[in-house]
Amino acid sequence: MTSADNGVPELGGAPLFILDALPETGDVLVDGAEGRHAVDVLRLTPGERIRVSDGHGSVADGEVLGAGPEGLRVAVRARYEVPPQTPEFVLVQALPKGDRGPLAVDLATELGVDRIVPWAASRCVTRWRDERVAKGVAKWRSAAHAASKQSRRPHVPEVTDLMTTREVCGLLGEADLSLVLHEQARRPLADLQIPKTGTVAVVVGPEGGLTDGEVVAFRAAGAQAVRLGAEVLRTSTAGAAALAALSMRTRWSH
Repeated sequence: MTSADNGVPELGGAPLFILDALPETGDVLVDGAEGRHAVDVLRLTPGERIRVSDGHGSVADGEVLGAGPEGLRVAVRARYEVPPQTPEFVLVQALPKGDRGPLAVDLATELGVDRIVPWAASRCVTRWRDERVAKGVAKWRSAAHAASKQSRRPHVPEVTDLMTTREVCGLLGEADLSLVLHEQARRPLADLQIPKTGTVAVVVGPEGGLTDGEVVAFRAAGAQAVRLGAEVLRTSTAGAAALAALSMRTRWSH
């Protein structure tokens, strides 16, 4: 195995499985839903190489010893820690309508987001009330978990509880750079100096757009209004586009 630039040994097309915890020594059993997927869908067989993570950067690389009803038993060949990438990317995502919320989470996860904040913006068509809050957050977390596996990320992004505009302002005030995507903004994102460390937060509004009050509140918290380009993107894809643009200036530049 050779090492990639980020310190992760190369395993080619080896699949990644994410468990709640990794044992410090000995073999690893990939059980539960992950094990059923490995055995029944991927049909992995002894000798195949796989990667197992706890979703927080601890990784075990190994070979399949056996596959059965209990799951996938893996002989560990290497253990290591993968540090988080820098800068930290935080996406404040207004609740999209329909099933576009998990899509936004999926795309952002594949493009390296570290924290996703569901936001109840004033003009959101979708409303999470009462029992729908827990259900909605759980659905977003499931999407982040699945997308991390698909993109072979050893760090599953955090999906926070639903936040209000006031709570989002507090988050923006703590970030090293806070950006609000706004179609009427004069300054393009490409003109900004992006820090290589710290936290970069990006706010994506709902289908109906941001209210004047929200824009004023975010600016008072230290955020800058920026635009990506001439096109108006869907709320479910705008965050991913911004993350890609930010990564080109930071994580993907070396």
